[in-house]
Amino acid sequence: MPSSGYDAACLPDLLPLYYRRLFPFAQYHRWLNYGGVQKNYFQNREFSFTLKDDIYVRYQSFSTQTELEKEMLKMNPYKIDVGAIYSHRPNQHNTVKSGTFQALEKELVFDIDMTDYDDVRSCCSAAEICSKCWTLMTIAVHILDRALRDDFGFQHLLWVYSGRRGVHCWVCDEAARKLSVAARSAVAEYLSLVKGGDETVKKVVLTDPLHPFIRESLAVVERYFPQYALHEQEILSRKESVDKVLALVPEDILFLFQCCIYEGNKACSRRYIGRALATAKKGQHFEKEIMLQYCYPRLDVNVSKGVNHLLKSPFSVHPKTGRISVPMDLEELDTFDPLAVPTIRSATVLNARVVCCDAAERRKIRDYKRTSLAKYVKYFDQFLDGLALSWKGELLKKSDLEKDF
Repeated sequence: MPSSGYDAACLPDLLPLYYRRLFPFAQYHRWLNYGGVQKNYFQNREFSFTLKDDIYVRYQSFSTQTELEKEMLKMNPYKIDVGAIYSHRPNQHNTVKSGTFQALEKELVFDIDMTDYDDVRSCCSAAEICSKCWTLMTIAVHILDRALRDDFGFQHLLWVYSGRRGVHCWVCDEAARKLSVAARSAVAEYLSLVKGGDETVKKVVLTDPLHPFIRESLAVVERYFPQYALHEQEILSRKESVDKVLALVPEDILFLFQCCIYEGNKACSRRYIGRALATAKKGQHFEKEIMLQYCYPRLDVNVSKGVNHLLKSPFSVHPKTGRISVPMDLEELDTFDPLAVPTIRSATVLNARVVCCDAAERRKIRDYKRTSLAKYVKYFDQFLDGLALSWKGELLKKSDLEKDF
């Protein structure tokens, strides 16, 4: 769904202004350079640009922030993707010996897309989103952020709104960046509970004993399920949606649940629910399975396991909506509104007084600080400050090793 008043035809006019005045190049380079701890880390990073008319340019790489900035101002990409760190400069990949150009490292990334939830949301479909179904993204971030930090020990997670219908997570710890394809696959599989395609009716199957990770995830889902599923999506209010729920109930208690749902008297309904739960076989967790099927994060495992997989860059503009892909502050996660993030028009045209001011004034204060982008760049700065502490630790270790020799 495009932002109100957005017209993609304006991009050729607004993108040059955005990249020249507002794109946070200094922070961007600071992130991807990782303190310069490893030689050629930034230089061997792949970028890809999608240009006007869907022209796709891969294997871009740059020696410095200035070089990156100059090229982006020249090309004005409609979309920016970030890829892996390679064994050689990506822009020279055609000149190296066949088989030696290899993807070595990349952040562990996750992509959660709202279209994967179309079978469990009724308010929207395809690329459309609204405040009702956005709750699914809120649940996903809560669950995955806790698991990645507590279960795997990662500390430096950058959560980013995609600009249209989903969220991305960049796990930036050194240990995460060095994970093999097999290790990335193992992490993604650990985090995956909803499995099966459109033809699979029951996508979540639980067995005893429940893993602590599942219990922790259920604690999150249970906070949101009544409001999201029962009230906002009304999964028990229409026959079509009721039938979907009943298809997930075991046959031995299906009749009791049908009585429960179709019984008009609430007291009777509660009695039927109690009888159904009491009748259920030991080890059945159908009510938990239903909640998880409707609300648990749906991951694209292929995005996470591939070292050479590209992912949309933070602060890239989504050409279909005009919204800017901005970092998310987890302290404000429950109030985050994807439809209210800065658009390329709101960040440039509505702040024309700022972005078109004279050079002397611009030297006093960075342009983005006086636009709607300011707080999102601040989130990014805060993330980078935490990440920098790990860089300093690595630089100290490196310095000590050099002294020993």
